[in-house]
Amino acid sequence: MVAYMRIIKLMCGYARMDRIRNKEIRDIVKVAPTKDKKRKIRLRWFGDIKRRSVDASLRRCERINILEGKRGRGRPKKSLDEVIKEDLEVAGLTEDIAHDRRLWWDRTRILDHRELAN
Repeated sequence: MVAYMRIIKLMCGYARMDRIRNKEIRDIVKVAPTKDKKRKIRLRWFGDIKRRSVDASLRRCERINILEGKRGRGRPKKSLDEVIKEDLEVAGLTEDIAHDRRLWWDRTRILDHRELAN
């Protein structure tokens, strides 16, 4: 996210010393925050997977039990299930809605400021 904002600031001709907040830069360039865009992509992918048949190879991967070995130091990484569950809570969605493609697309869509202007 930091590198992304640095690139946007350079495109606008601002330096770090100008001390302009990221929100103001995003309003000038008219783009949505990176974390929202990533959430949109994850939820879109999740919806595609849920609409496939249960016998599809991607769906069979959901049932695989991963054997855990010795855990490394520090906080364990979040699993994809945990991340998707958080994304669903933030977006206010349930897994059942994923079967209706049009409704899922409407609910998971993150609008850029450019799209709002059109």
